[in-house]
Amino acid sequence: MSEELTLESLELKKDLNKMTQKELRELCIEKITQITGASGMTKEELLPAIKEVLGIEEEEVPKSPYKEQIFASKQEINALRSKKSGTTERAQREIIRKKINKLKKRTRRLASANA
Repeated sequence: MSEELTLESLELKKDLNKMTQKELRELCIEKITQITGASGMTKEELLPAIKEVLGIEEEEVPKSPYKEQIFASKQEINALRSKKSGTTERAQREIIRKKINKLKKRTRRLASANA
């Protein structure tokens, strides 16, 4: 392949970061033959390799200041789910279900606050 590989020459339908692991592997196998061993790589390994071949600088993504809160909420959700499955009382299950939904909404808000 004598032509230089660029993002435009690949004619991608999606942004590289939004592509799935399977799509990235297919891209490497079909169009970017410089990357060897792509079939055994994860998405976290494929993205930097593709960006290096294409000459794309990777920008530093700032960490979310709410990461710890989101993690704690998810742990609480898992604990409530196990408690809910062990409860046979309908009213108690309903209360737990509402708490889980409230926590899920909170985690979504925290995650989108950083984006």
